[in-house]
Amino acid sequence: MSLIKIAAKVAVAAGLTLALVSAVKANEIKGKVSVQGIKSAENIAVYVDLIPDKKFDAPNDPVVVDQRKMAFIPHVAAVQQGTTVEFLNSDAVGHNVYWPSVSGNKKLAHNLGTWPKGEKKPFQFKDLGVASLLCNVHPEMSGYVVVVPTPYFAVTDKEGNFEIKNVPAGKYTLKTWSEDGKPTTQAVDVSGATATVELTVKK
Repeated sequence: MSLIKIAAKVAVAAGLTLALVSAVKANEIKGKVSVQGIKSAENIAVYVDLIPDKKFDAPNDPVVVDQRKMAFIPHVAAVQQGTTVEFLNSDAVGHNVYWPSVSGNKKLAHNLGTWPKGEKKPFQFKDLGVASLLCNVHPEMSGYVVVVPTPYFAVTDKEGNFEIKNVPAGKYTLKTWSEDGKPTTQAVDVSGATATVELTVKK
């Protein structure tokens, strides 16, 4: 085979490789949540809503929610449907974890019991919605597990900023959940490397 033909084949192969890389290149959604009538833009869950005809396997890796210094950490944990959450007790006192409902459905209430420092208990969240975490030993403690239908989600920082990575190109519906504000819905077009959005959550 001549050097010219070899070079041509190498060029074709390189072109195919670049095309495949471009096809699977992950995009992202970046943005900021502003609030009206709410004390903070922090701890607001932002997620891509259900995608028609698209199903996602449950994640293999668990998410840890800690009970430390008499608080649930993180205060708001967003997880994909089917995720196992491990509730850890890092305090020197016994803690309990229970939720009276999931988005108001009392049939989905659950009590994991009480356990000492250093131990943790797992629970797989199979139902969409929000579990309001409480501790019946320490009533001042509260937290939330927000179960969403896709792996594309984030929780805002103190300034209301968020970033959702590895989002395939497409048109989606972006939703928010917050402890004090009303849910919001907004269309988003992820056709470039980064889609930038601004959201407003109101009381």
